[in-house]
Amino acid sequence: MEKTMNIKSKIVLALLATSSAAFAQTAPAAPEVTYNIGVASEYRYRGIGQTKGDPALQGGLDYANANGYYLGAWASTIKWIKDGALTGAGAKQAKGPVELDIYGGYKFEAAGIAYDVGYLRYQYVNNTYHDAAPAAGGNVNANTDEVYGAATFGPATLKYSQAISNLFGYSDSKGSSYLDLSATFDLGNGYSLVPHAGRQTIKNANSGYGYSDYALTLNKDLGDGLSASVAAIKTTANETLYKGLSSTGYNAAKDTVVVGIKYAF
Repeated sequence: MEKTMNIKSKIVLALLATSSAAFAQTAPAAPEVTYNIGVASEYRYRGIGQTKGDPALQGGLDYANANGYYLGAWASTIKWIKDGALTGAGAKQAKGPVELDIYGGYKFEAAGIAYDVGYLRYQYVNNTYHDAAPAAGGNVNANTDEVYGAATFGPATLKYSQAISNLFGYSDSKGSSYLDLSATFDLGNGYSLVPHAGRQTIKNANSGYGYSDYALTLNKDLGDGLSASVAAIKTTANETLYKGLSSTGYNAAKDTVVVGIKYAF
């Protein structure tokens, strides 16, 4: 399969690789458009591997208005859809090599707290995830819609996301949610430290796939728009269940370290 915004504050590339979406921030003084491109040793989203442990190419653009409204898009190469376990009569290799996230929302401040509310669409371009498990109760189209709200006070951000569609190809999973608590600590000399804890719940028959994930990311601002990161990631996901999602028995939830580099302009 850690898949607000300035996506998946994407200055934290490894948290891109743990998350495509970012954290609540205040609006810019004037409208602006920014771009970013990067590579990660592995794409992790909410702690779960999206590329079978292989590198990912990622990039996006963001528009932020002075009135607090923003829009953006972000994309990454992925492998989890093609790796979907083949089950049921008529099963065949699924397709879907690219994740495209399209999002928009509104940021504002009140009583010293920064808020961010919005909508995020995970579009798995031309995906056929259903083909890997076509039997009743199997996979459904991987495309996912979520709404989210985040609040930032000091260095800490608490974010809640809820699926308003099926979640990442799980059947009958509308209403699944993700709770994310993160903080950003400036260490000086261009370094920052980002601890993170999250909890993914999945509705109904697939509830056993729910899990918690944890990450500790060290970022370095290299100047001129370039940044680097390294993240240690751990999950509590059931190894047997997650290996069962893969046609090759790959455990996308295993502990790992992700490194990345990004250029923003």
